[in-house]
Amino acid sequence: MTEKLAILWPEIFLFIATCLVMITGQWPSRAIRQFTPWICAVALFAAFFAALISPTTSGMFPAIVPYAKMLIAGVGMLILLLLSGTVDRELEAEVDAGKPFSSLRSNRGEFYAFFMFSLTGLMLTASADDLIWLFLALELTSLPTYIMVAISTERKKSLEAAVKYFFLGALGAAIFLYGFALIYGATGSTNLSEIATVFATDGVSTLGMIGLLIAIIGISFKIAAVPMHFYTPDVYQGAASPVAAMLAFVPKTAGFLALMFILGTAGWNDGFAGSGGHLPVAIEATLWIMAALTMTVGNVLALLQTSIKRILAYSSIAHSGYMLVGLIAGPGIIGGPFYQNGLAAVLFYLLTYGVMTVGVFAVLASLEHRNGDEADDMDDIRGLCKSHPVLGWTLVICTFSMLGFPPLIGFLGKVGLFTSGMAAGQYALIVILGINSAIAACYYLRMIAAAYIDDPGKISSPVFLAPFPMRRVAGVLSAFCVLFLLVFAQPLVNGAYHAAKYVPAAADEIEEPYADDQIIQKTQEEIALID
Repeated sequence: MTEKLAILWPEIFLFIATCLVMITGQWPSRAIRQFTPWICAVALFAAFFAALISPTTSGMFPAIVPYAKMLIAGVGMLILLLLSGTVDRELEAEVDAGKPFSSLRSNRGEFYAFFMFSLTGLMLTASADDLIWLFLALELTSLPTYIMVAISTERKKSLEAAVKYFFLGALGAAIFLYGFALIYGATGSTNLSEIATVFATDGVSTLGMIGLLIAIIGISFKIAAVPMHFYTPDVYQGAASPVAAMLAFVPKTAGFLALMFILGTAGWNDGFAGSGGHLPVAIEATLWIMAALTMTVGNVLALLQTSIKRILAYSSIAHSGYMLVGLIAGPGIIGGPFYQNGLAAVLFYLLTYGVMTVGVFAVLASLEHRNGDEADDMDDIRGLCKSHPVLGWTLVICTFSMLGFPPLIGFLGKVGLFTSGMAAGQYALIVILGINSAIAACYYLRMIAAAYIDDPGKISSPVFLAPFPMRRVAGVLSAFCVLFLLVFAQPLVNGAYHAAKYVPAAADEIEEPYADDQIIQKTQEEIALID
């Protein structure tokens, strides 16, 4: 218990902040209401430094907690800046006009509380060592986002997006919970390390294999992977851009952490003496098909879109397909180099993806039409580098990074996935990954050309800067990280490599059943003791 509490200080800080913002967000004084995001910022800074000194744990991934929680807190700070002005905009305008503040109409407290709850759930996912803990953490990550989507704008499309997201989310949760139940039925334990030991000793039984496959399919909802990807474009388009940026990072990170833990119970069982590990055949085949379809479906459908949010939604699907390659590649040889470690590549790619995605969504959130609608259409960003240079270049830099253009940080993230896949012998999947990266270049370069080359005079409906400078700050910081994190890439790579350290279960950890003569001997010894 003491060991568990030692790694839960980041979640404790976030929970304290959650309780505070529920109060300050409803306060009659505007100065205290405006202090609400700062409480979240202080809690995230405290969680970051608490994670920095977190001890290692026992289990399959003993060093993953510090890196994962620092990643969550760091990207969470960027998203927090982006959330500025998302709710209560009309209410605060009425207060400025002289009307009294009505706490019944205010959503600020609930909105920031749900944001902190979701990040708390994500950190708890990184701490999970039990199926029950993992299920509750995944649901704490997802449930607040359903409400955040619904209240992110005053328009009906947000409510429609939230309803779709909720019902499909409930379906996904039911599926992977059923898978967890079958895994428990096959092993008699909910502890992940004990499950891994049972599988290492007795092999993965038919019931256990079915449970693993169902759990993987259910968790694929969190990462927006085929076949659980259908909700993504509608939800991204219906939600406000800051909330869509959160959806692009938070559930996806939770899903990939959960998949690492679930796959770790089955084990990359050939990768500790040879040149690369392999999951059980049925699991590897399922992930292989999911990865290939997710990459292809995401990129091909993104080509057909004119809405930038829908492009980013399908792009998010494609990026999940890329990261599935790292999961298939596995940890490689124990003590092997980073470029062979697919799990380290996934952890590092989650960092790069979170930073560059927030940057693109920050640009959309910083632009709006006269009626208050956020920029979304490709027409809205034409000539952006000329009309609003800071936002335009932020969009160009972050989009180039999503493309994987060197020397930006997105390039280094994608290189890790390529090299780990090749080290694991997944050559056909790497070819598919390369082809899909080329397909993705078509719509990414179309966005870049619209912002950099096109004439701003061609815009049919002009866009203006939103009155929330923190959104632009979030975009600039994201672009800065995309450019200059490469300077600090080696410590980040080393951190991801250390966090991805995988300790396979040993078959001899479970006491072997006695043979007949051993049973007789043991019985005689017990009788002698009684006498």
